[in-house]
Amino acid sequence: MTITASMTRRGFLRGTGALTFAVLADGAIRVFRHDAQVQAQGPTATPAPVNAWVSIAPDDAVTIRFAATEMGQGVMTSLPMILAEELDADWSRVSVAQVDQGDPAIYGNPKTGGILFTAGSSSVEGYFDVMRRAGAGARRILIHSAAAAWDLPPAELATEAGAVVYRPGNRRLSFGQIAALPRLVTEVPPITDADLKPRAAYRLIGTDPGRRDIPAKTRGETVYSIDVRLPDMAYAVLLHAPVEGEAPATVDDAAARRVPGVIDIMTLPGAVAVVATRWETALQARDLLDATWTTTSPFRDADSVADLAAEVAAVRDPARPGTAWETRGDVVAGLSAEGVRVVEAVYTTEHVYHAQMEPLAAVAAVDPDGRGAEVWLGTQSQTLSIAAAAQTLATTPDRIRFHAMQMGGGFGRRTFFARDVLRDALLLSKAVKRPVKLMWTREDDVKNGWLRPATAHKLEAALDGDGRVVALRHRVASPSILAFAAPPRWASANNRDLLVMEGTESHDYDIPDFLAEHIISERRARVSAWRGIGWGANCFVREAFIDELAEAAGEGPVAFRQRLLAGSPRGRAVLDAVVAMSGFGRAPQGRAHGLAFAGYKTTLGAGVAEISLDRSSGRIRVHRFWAAVDPGLAIHPKNLEAQTEGGIVFGLSGLLKERITIAGGEIDQNNFYDYEPIRMNEVPEIAIRIVPSDAAPSGAGEIGVPMTGAAVANAVFRLTGKRIRDMPFTPERVTALMQA
Repeated sequence: MTITASMTRRGFLRGTGALTFAVLADGAIRVFRHDAQVQAQGPTATPAPVNAWVSIAPDDAVTIRFAATEMGQGVMTSLPMILAEELDADWSRVSVAQVDQGDPAIYGNPKTGGILFTAGSSSVEGYFDVMRRAGAGARRILIHSAAAAWDLPPAELATEAGAVVYRPGNRRLSFGQIAALPRLVTEVPPITDADLKPRAAYRLIGTDPGRRDIPAKTRGETVYSIDVRLPDMAYAVLLHAPVEGEAPATVDDAAARRVPGVIDIMTLPGAVAVVATRWETALQARDLLDATWTTTSPFRDADSVADLAAEVAAVRDPARPGTAWETRGDVVAGLSAEGVRVVEAVYTTEHVYHAQMEPLAAVAAVDPDGRGAEVWLGTQSQTLSIAAAAQTLATTPDRIRFHAMQMGGGFGRRTFFARDVLRDALLLSKAVKRPVKLMWTREDDVKNGWLRPATAHKLEAALDGDGRVVALRHRVASPSILAFAAPPRWASANNRDLLVMEGTESHDYDIPDFLAEHIISERRARVSAWRGIGWGANCFVREAFIDELAEAAGEGPVAFRQRLLAGSPRGRAVLDAVVAMSGFGRAPQGRAHGLAFAGYKTTLGAGVAEISLDRSSGRIRVHRFWAAVDPGLAIHPKNLEAQTEGGIVFGLSGLLKERITIAGGEIDQNNFYDYEPIRMNEVPEIAIRIVPSDAAPSGAGEIGVPMTGAAVANAVFRLTGKRIRDMPFTPERVTALMQA
């Protein structure tokens, strides 16, 4: 699909005479009308802005903007639903539009540091209140404008889907008719909490309209950054340094330059770039490059097996200090108290790659003066990407015209980590003075992946005479993700890395003496957050260990957790729900059930896996998986179920199959033939139950991951009597365990 370079953000405001409602950083609301002769009704009579949340056209069309980015998680639907609910919009007349760029003070997500950043299942949680107030503010202006037109008190009017009504007089003005009124009221009382709808009044939230992104995707019409084509656009590929930190030492590009269609070959940080008129030509020429590389990188001796062994040694070494992440009571006293029984175990997890369907790609068209650009990028952060582009061109953010494209998967791969491909596309476009699309191949993406860090965990717990957990210490050895990916953020973090340590807190469990601590090891690979962030690895370890404690206490895994969750009604509810829906403990012959309780931030969940094991091959088969989830208010329940299902599949894939190994500083794997995610025929039957609660809404994109690892590990123990403590559960590893 071809996009012209003249594509503009102002396409949002297509309707002549449309009203646009802007909720400003201070909470004030301004309304603008877009006519041939602009009639600004707000405090400033300026031309139509594009920094508004909602626009209403005279034909009743409502356009709602959303500031998160869409990568398959459904925010294109769920976020506009929140605003439409408070506006009382007719959903069938609602269109949605992406915020490509804008003032973070207005569009920033309060849960991601106030910038436009989509990560960690924080979009619904972060934008819920913002979108509600934007919708309520627009609704108030419509009511007051209709009241003025009818010469009635605003309090006597109400709204229904897409209209303001005066029921005693049987009067009705559609939102579009109000937009066409000659005069509008703009001075309205500010929105307070009391003005927002109670949950009982919701007519859209909690329903399941179709997702707005799906029809175009199923028709193949969605345009990703990898699809963008511009007039006179060139294509670029990179020959990457084999090891992080190396640079081209010598480059013989004579043969490559003789390939017809090659435009230029140049060096970039850590790579040699080929720019050509066609993608295939660039690939052909890249194969003809003869490059040597520097050999000074400290990563050349990175070895994932040895490095993980060093982390295991670190967590076992009582002399290695850690940074306290969560402290309650006195864990040292608890573990050494008289009469307690101490249980301990060591667990590990290995590197995994994001495996998003769309490899990294960026399109850049640098201005002739080299100090501005138009950019198309699938990114989880407009703010960070614009800043990276401005930094690359030594310019200001206002010179960057940014298009936030839908993404063919993200899972953390496109947060901080898409900036290098954007930087390189800009540098190449500036050099060849034409638009450039830079695409990484799958092999480029795997070989240069930013990986979930390998981790080592030592857990110690004290059981009292009644089998109660009175103390638990959870030590984690891992490099810091923040130190690598976000140095400014790390500088103020006081050695506390939430991307590694979140999920170790065990807040819902009643354990009086508790300590989670982080031993920060040397970084030996490009490390990043993966779906589930720290919760995936940490909940696997914690919940598998809880089963060990239950066994040591002589109690069943359900009853043991019920006691631990005595102070968490929401936690107890999801646990009881999944036990009931799965018939826990009554697996068919030859199979076994495993249970795990897991949270993700304020979302609580519990899962049960039903597995069997082929002892000859060591292959674990997950036949069925049940999950009960309390996300708080469920905005779009079907989508929430779908996200939870996706997280479960993602977690099982990482648990059973995915593994990155590194030798000599190079990633060993190349593509999906030797880095194999779970296949369709390996996906279990999945059943999801949403457990209602009064809690605030939260995200569902991650909760499926943390519950998978321990549920399967605990099922393996039920089936075989063997504890598997190292993720992934590859056939080789399982076979060795069975023979031990």
